[in-house]
Amino acid sequence: MKTFEVDLKKEYGTEGGKLTAILCGDIYDDPAANEAWTRPAVIVVPGGAYWMVSKREGEPVASGFLARGFQTFILTYLTASDGEYAYPEQLTELAAATDYVKKHAKEMHVNPDEVFAVGFSAGGHLTADLAAEWQNIEEITGKKLNCKPLAVGLSYAVISAKTGYAGSHENLLQGYTEEAKTELLKKLNLDEAVSENTPPAFIWTTAEDDCVPSENSLLFALQLAKRKIPYELHVYPQGHHGASTCDMEVNAENAWLKRNSRWLDDCACFFRLFTKEKF
Repeated sequence: MKTFEVDLKKEYGTEGGKLTAILCGDIYDDPAANEAWTRPAVIVVPGGAYWMVSKREGEPVASGFLARGFQTFILTYLTASDGEYAYPEQLTELAAATDYVKKHAKEMHVNPDEVFAVGFSAGGHLTADLAAEWQNIEEITGKKLNCKPLAVGLSYAVISAKTGYAGSHENLLQGYTEEAKTELLKKLNLDEAVSENTPPAFIWTTAEDDCVPSENSLLFALQLAKRKIPYELHVYPQGHHGASTCDMEVNAENAWLKRNSRWLDDCACFFRLFTKEKF
C-alpha cells in the first residue's frame, strides 16, 4: 500500500485543501503487468456541516473501497472553522482534486475515465454540487478543470435547506448578504440543480435520521428519476445520522449496524456498472 498527500493550494492555487491518497501498490511479479494494470478511483468527501471535516467518514470509508478494488483518496477541504471560507471554495477544491486524480492517473494505476466521488452529510452536499455543476466549473471557479465524476455516492446527504437541517448552508454561505444567500440557495438546494448532465448516483440514508431527514435523499432521487438518470436508493428503517461505514469501529453497538453496512458493497457494485474492470 502507498500513501501520500497533495497540497491543492500549491497545485491549483486554491485557498487550501488536501488530498490524501491511499493506494494499492504493485500487485504483479511481472514488471510489465504492473505497468499496465489500473483500478477505478473513489474520492471520499467526509461531512461535518461545512464546519469541520469528520475523520470517521474519511479513512475508514477509503479503506473499505480500497478492499473492494478501488484506488482511494480523501479530500480534506476548508470549512468555517478554518476561517471565512465560503462557497465556492469547497467546490473548487473537490473539482481540483478530481482533476488531479485524472491528470495523474497513470502513475497511480487509475483509469482516468473511472473516477467516482462519495460524500457524507455536508460532504454529500459538496459531492452532489459537483455532480450538478461540473459542466459550469470554469464559470463558477475561474479554473478549467476536468472534474466530471463518472458516478457519485451520496450518504445521508444534505440536499436542500428547505428540508430540516439548515446549518450546513449557513456555514457554506457565511459572509454573504441575506440577498446573496437567497439567490445562491436557488442553486444550492441541489434537487433543483439536477439536469440531464448530472451523473448517476448511489444514494443511501435512514428513516430515523433526525439531523438530515431522509426527504433530502428522496428529493434528489426523484429528480434523477424524472430525467431517467441511473440511480440506486436505499432508505434503511433504522439508524442515526453520521454512521459512516456502519460498523463498530466508528459506532457504538446497535442491532441495525450489520444491515446498514451493506451500503458499501452495494455502492461498489453500483459503481462497477460503469467500469471496464469487473473485479
